[in-house]
Amino acid sequence: MMDIRIKRVYEAPEAGDGLRCLVDRFWPRGIKKDSLPLDLWARDVSPSPALRTLLHQNPAQNWDRFREQYLAELAASEPFEQFAAEISRSHAQAVTLLFGFRDKERNHAQVLKEALEAKARQAWPKRMGHIL
Repeated sequence: MMDIRIKRVYEAPEAGDGLRCLVDRFWPRGIKKDSLPLDLWARDVSPSPALRTLLHQNPAQNWDRFREQYLAELAASEPFEQFAAEISRSHAQAVTLLFGFRDKERNHAQVLKEALEAKARQAWPKRMGHIL
């Protein structure tokens, strides 16, 4: 299974980052577009404006509600399906989801990682069915 990591976009790139994907809707403040090592900008998998506002208002208080609603958005999202397929086709050993939000524990990249890992677990038995 692919190693999916998350990292603030302001942290320095590392050799083990693998496929680096910005998953914010907006370009991060203070970073020039030509100075960010990036393989993919997946802005369409970021939360809706209403959910982004909910999270930014009070991450600690609104986290559970945000997580549940964002997972529901992703489940119904064609861009999420396309993003998952694209990173799967890349055959990268690792994928690093880059985000700008200050809270490293409660952010949309955490939920996106969770959704991608769940999708990979669902696909694995189908690909390996002949072995099982």
